[in-house]
Amino acid sequence: MASIDLNSDLGESFGAWRLGDDEAMLALVTSANIACGFHAGDPTTLLNTCRSAAQRTVRIGAQVGYRDLAGFGRRFIDIAPTDLTADVIYQIGGLDALAQTVGSAVGYVKPHGALYNAIVHHREQARAVVAAVVAYDPTLPVLGLPGSVFLAEAEAAGLRTVAEAFADRGYTPTGELVPRGLPGAMLSDPESVAARVLRMVEHAEIEAVDGTVLASPAESVCVHGDSPSAVAMAAAIRARLDDAGVRVEPFV
Repeated sequence: MASIDLNSDLGESFGAWRLGDDEAMLALVTSANIACGFHAGDPTTLLNTCRSAAQRTVRIGAQVGYRDLAGFGRRFIDIAPTDLTADVIYQIGGLDALAQTVGSAVGYVKPHGALYNAIVHHREQARAVVAAVVAYDPTLPVLGLPGSVFLAEAEAAGLRTVAEAFADRGYTPTGELVPRGLPGAMLSDPESVAARVLRMVEHAEIEAVDGTVLASPAESVCVHGDSPSAVAMAAAIRARLDDAGVRVEPFV
């Protein structure tokens, strides 16, 4: 029987400002990429999100990013590699401490936003992120885009790499994500997204914005928690996979 992990970016509210419906998403996903305070999330929000994830036995991942609250981590920062390594260690450690107080722990690492996209090609920053994970806990898996230098560097360093696909993001013909703001970057129709994910699972392929069929050997599929139709998309995906006999389970 086929299986897949379903992950989502959560814990991204800040103080009185609310983003997404974390409780509803935690009832549907198997892994939660929880913000670490640099691009989003205040300590109370992160602690509460960790607690809810632990109560539902949802795996907790540290979603590390640039120090960019104002830009929600979606702006590239030309940061020195040593500083980036320290920043990532700091973020993993902070979230891990919160998770441990509620009976869980950080189980994997996933870069966020501009950092995620940068280290598809930016080898120096990719190595800095890898160095941070190795220094903190070399048993932690890392999520990334298939074919990225990040996953290549992580594998070379002995880390477990987990290829990720996106349910609600458009792909270029070269297998990268269409930049936000461009046509086709974001998808929102629950049924078409669910059909897309089932195709990923059953045939390991995904269609780019120009119709090109790309190989997509993913172990985990992401639905962004801040999308307006995030809950509806996640529910449709779960229903479609359940109907097809696909197990939805964490990769760790």
